[in-house]
Amino acid sequence: MKLCRFVEGGRTRIGRVADDQVVDLSEIVGGGGSMRDLLANLPALRTAIEKATGPRFALSQVKLAAPIDDPQKFLAIGMNYVAHANEAAAAGIPIPKSQLWFNKQVSCINGPYDTVQVPKASDKVDYEAELAFVIGQRCRHVSAQDARKVIAGYLVCNDVTARDWQQRSPTYTLGKSFDTHGPIGPWITTDDEIDDPHALTMWLTVNGEERQRAGTGGMIYNIYQQIEYLSTVMTLEPGDLVATGTPSGVGVASNRFLKPGDVVRVEIESLGAIENRFVPE
Repeated sequence: MKLCRFVEGGRTRIGRVADDQVVDLSEIVGGGGSMRDLLANLPALRTAIEKATGPRFALSQVKLAAPIDDPQKFLAIGMNYVAHANEAAAAGIPIPKSQLWFNKQVSCINGPYDTVQVPKASDKVDYEAELAFVIGQRCRHVSAQDARKVIAGYLVCNDVTARDWQQRSPTYTLGKSFDTHGPIGPWITTDDEIDDPHALTMWLTVNGEERQRAGTGGMIYNIYQQIEYLSTVMTLEPGDLVATGTPSGVGVASNRFLKPGDVVRVEIESLGAIENRFVPE
């Protein structure tokens, strides 16, 4: 299934994407339903969602919003592809000796086609194409062998980064959390639709020029190892977002940063695409 949040007639609702249409799921989750609550109850609601007979709208007639807007956590791993770790090191960022995690504050979450701000306080705004996943059940101390059981689904993410602010703090959080710097979407593709999340191709373009392309199998620490590591420390909750790292080709490596007017598109095989225009704050 592909689960989305969409705006139609001035109302934001939850829907299921079916081909080129969206099926309104308000009859199941309520008119103002939470995607986080839906994911927590997805096993029990799955049959009803699949059989839903609510109003249908053409995708072209609605605005897709961030598929989840109320997660408790938005976590991201740094330098999780070898080539990217090497280019980051060349830019003065040390290669970590273990999994390197940071927060993107949830206030940065943005829609799949919404504008992204170039902050007044930064002239080094960068892009990072990433596969993200969303947790589907409350869990702690999950082994890598069991980790797939707690994944609700996958989505496309651009881990927009203010590099100058990232380097001011060893936690990275400030440089990763400017408002609008977490575009995600276009929907959540449930885990059962993806044979192997480590066998997908992702790519990113800036104004139509390809800057990044890689297979998700190039991760240093795969998704299941990430869940094992994180759940050793903290309880993961339904709706928690995790971004799994970006491949090489980021702007900081070539000193090509984003500016107002740039359009960045990130696409991942089987998951869809997001596209955002950058505008001045």
